[in-house]
Amino acid sequence: MAEFFQNIFDENTLRFFAEAPFAVWETLYSTAIATLLAYAIGLPLGVLLVAGENGRIVKVPSAVMAALNTVVNLLRSVPFLILMVIVIPLSRVLLGTSVGTPASIVPLVVAAAPFVARIVEGSLRELDPGVLEAAQAMGCTPWQIVTKVMLPECRPSLLNGLTTSTITILSYGAMAGAIGAGGLGSMALMKGYQRKMQAMLWGSVVLLVILVQIIQSIGTALSVRTDRRINTNQGKKRRNQL
Repeated sequence: MAEFFQNIFDENTLRFFAEAPFAVWETLYSTAIATLLAYAIGLPLGVLLVAGENGRIVKVPSAVMAALNTVVNLLRSVPFLILMVIVIPLSRVLLGTSVGTPASIVPLVVAAAPFVARIVEGSLRELDPGVLEAAQAMGCTPWQIVTKVMLPECRPSLLNGLTTSTITILSYGAMAGAIGAGGLGSMALMKGYQRKMQAMLWGSVVLLVILVQIIQSIGTALSVRTDRRINTNQGKKRRNQL
């Protein structure tokens, strides 16, 4: 035990504190950009998987729906590390390199977009079918049903899904350190584990845990704030107390 603590509190500790801020920045910006791009692809795809099912809201050929479901399932079936290696040529084409934090964003988006699509699909399926039927009876267009009914009504669940997706992408980014991406994952794997720098390893783990806790807390708070059911019940309790 004494040797363990001696290995931690050595000169590598100072090196960790010097490199940690930039590693945290790399992790945050790659996660933010990958999440944004993944939702730019996955959100419309998730909406289409619900709205186009059996011509429910939008008439989409069954062959197209089957192809979309197959592609989503295939991409979700491939483990992230393997998918990351497969996508390396695409990173080279788009960015001119397959190493570094920017290059890791490409496989992050490819892996996360189908995951986001399924998360969005699951959230939208929680909507009461009667609400959609009422909107259609009122003569709402498909665009109005999606933007004015489906997305607003499912906002709390969508925010929970956004939180889950962001944390998942953060964990994917940490795993990307195994093939040369930057950030806390690279610090933990390339320096902490391979070079036996205990301060780098455990410090990176602690920072990743802290980031996950912050993201989860913010996401939960936003979800609760936008959930009308919770707010309505709290309002009733306050009125009863008065």
